[in-house]
Amino acid sequence: MKKGVLLINLGSPDSPSTKDVRAYLKEFLNDPKVIDNTFVRKVILPLIILPTRPKKSAAAYKSIWWDEGSPLLVISEKQKIALAKKQDIPVEMGMRYGSPSIKDGLQALKNQGVDEVLAIPLYPQYAMSSSETVIDKTKEVQNQFFPSMKIDFLPSFFDDPLYIEALVDSISKVDLTQFDALMFTYHGIPERHIKKTDAFGTCKIDQSCCLGKSSPSHPTCYRHQCLQTTLKVRKMLNLPIEKTVESFQSRLGNDPWLKPYTAKTLEELPQKGIKKIAVIAPAFVSDCLETLEELAMEGKHTFLENGGEKFEYIPCLNDNPIWIDALNSWVNKWKNG
Repeated sequence: MKKGVLLINLGSPDSPSTKDVRAYLKEFLNDPKVIDNTFVRKVILPLIILPTRPKKSAAAYKSIWWDEGSPLLVISEKQKIALAKKQDIPVEMGMRYGSPSIKDGLQALKNQGVDEVLAIPLYPQYAMSSSETVIDKTKEVQNQFFPSMKIDFLPSFFDDPLYIEALVDSISKVDLTQFDALMFTYHGIPERHIKKTDAFGTCKIDQSCCLGKSSPSHPTCYRHQCLQTTLKVRKMLNLPIEKTVESFQSRLGNDPWLKPYTAKTLEELPQKGIKKIAVIAPAFVSDCLETLEELAMEGKHTFLENGGEKFEYIPCLNDNPIWIDALNSWVNKWKNG
């Protein structure tokens, strides 16, 4: 069998126009793994969200759009090319939403004679609205269009030493002695999503569970995996716990989401004496709207407006050579397994 690799990320609108952003949001927010409330998806989304939100989101996309195109797509292409240079098997990419699609990526591999694929969801921590929906969609496309193709999935790599090493390398480019704290901010999800992915019913969503001894819920517990990423990085950096801050961003709606919320935390930190902060977003391996606009722009504004003095956003792994080496090592392990 001829092997190949498919890198899978979130996706992006084709352009920052309101029309293209609306089309992208329609696909994204109609995913029941993202919005699992049927009433919201069937009624609120078409009647309220899609008529109003795309214009605001389009303005946000325009603020971060590059001459080459969507930052996430440009970076994903660079990752693909960098990994392909190290490999002797085909490497393609696909997006969960938008173009190129997962089907496009698998078709490109098939056209090169590939019939055995390592699909890599580019999400370090497992979540229903990220890793799980990518796996489900890939299997759906496989069954419908590529039934003879064998597909394996790279597991979540939240605590893999190679991923942690790449994060530490990125952070080390900043002089942390010039800051009061290092903030780890992760993409937020509703608490109910963690409960839904917990097949064992043992998840408590608290420190004793997430940082405690091994639990059958941990392989699908997003919060546990986020906290473990922070813990591993902090230990490798020899960073005292009081010099770190953890939070979750991008809350949508009124249901309980993972806390503390990033925006609220950035607003409150200066009053607690933390006026100089470096910020990293380990839930993303590629910079995107959520990191470049929500964090590096809006987050910075919130922090400085509330008494902060220095804010530095640390870019995602992007095409960092150590990150590409990590991907290459995982592919080689799969090839030789």
